[in-house]
Amino acid sequence: MTSLPETHRVLQLISTSQPLQLKTLPVPHTGPGNAIVKVLLASVVSYSGDIYNGKRQYPFPTPFVPGSNAIGRIVAVGPDATTLVPGQLVFLDCTIRARDDPTGAIILSGIIEGFTEGSRKLMHGEWRDSTYAEYIKFPLENCIPLDEERLLGPVNAGGLGYCVEDLIHIAKLLVPYGGLDDVGLKPGETVIVAPATGPFGGAAVRMALAMGAGRVIAMGRNEAVLQELSALSNRISTVQITGNEGTETEALRRFSPIDVFYDISPPMASGSTHFRSAIAALRYGGRISLMGGINGDISLPYASFMHRNLSMKGTWMFSREQSLRLVKLVEEGLLLLGKKNGFSVGGQFGLEEWEQAFEKARDAAAGEVVVIVP
Repeated sequence: MTSLPETHRVLQLISTSQPLQLKTLPVPHTGPGNAIVKVLLASVVSYSGDIYNGKRQYPFPTPFVPGSNAIGRIVAVGPDATTLVPGQLVFLDCTIRARDDPTGAIILSGIIEGFTEGSRKLMHGEWRDSTYAEYIKFPLENCIPLDEERLLGPVNAGGLGYCVEDLIHIAKLLVPYGGLDDVGLKPGETVIVAPATGPFGGAAVRMALAMGAGRVIAMGRNEAVLQELSALSNRISTVQITGNEGTETEALRRFSPIDVFYDISPPMASGSTHFRSAIAALRYGGRISLMGGINGDISLPYASFMHRNLSMKGTWMFSREQSLRLVKLVEEGLLLLGKKNGFSVGGQFGLEEWEQAFEKARDAAAGEVVVIVP
């Protein structure tokens, strides 16, 4: 069992007008409702640079320690912990919810303080610092247990043969799982994923396959990435986003009936034609999952939407229950990680190499993940 040192190294953001700084701070202390975790590696989202230089204008307190989802090992637990124990391997889920208001007060640890007074209280107080640090204090319920023997054990001994770096792909898969699960994607159904050529879109294609989709239609502009996705399975088809709504709709309808449209549009895709063409191609009673980052309004074909009995659901991130279910899919070997599913770690960087990490994450391929190793 690892003992806690008095101090540890962290990356700290003082202001969005200044570069991140490497600092030595006291190691946090455990207490009721939390655990102290040694961070083994933490994921870097593709737009990290734009978050911490202020370009995306995400609200968060300063100074604070940035970060995201991570893989870690429990070092100490609070007095009310009943199942988590020191030495245990865990996935650190950055979606932190208020225990007395889990649907209204939500933050993304190290990224954004949310949009309510309650969520701001969470990030300005107890859960201010995140995973770009050697140690972190984290809520017990956000430490998702991982079956280390099953996941990392050798295949000839009943394990899955993964390395620790492979496990961070859980973070990328959880986002589309939240949306696809919320709209009830069923085995055998056909789902459109658009845009599918980015990191979360590519993960959504893989997630839909693992959930039993009969066919996944990957939409995107990057033809090379679409070809890479189609090579993963004969259940994947591709349709290019051309900017011509009619052409796209006609191409999609070749795969009718289409049950679900999963949208993961980035902010710059607010004017993309894929949104309307995918909706137009849905069957009667089709469902739409919204998980993208578009800030403006998007028009809907009102009469067609009503007469075809379509339904739409927005999902921000995922629930703890969904996290537990997804990890179970991985542990059972039903959802593959690493090279087995076209994933790779595009780079591992120390805390002092954060600038290189952000640059690499910005340019990473759809199946790549970049990590910081404290």
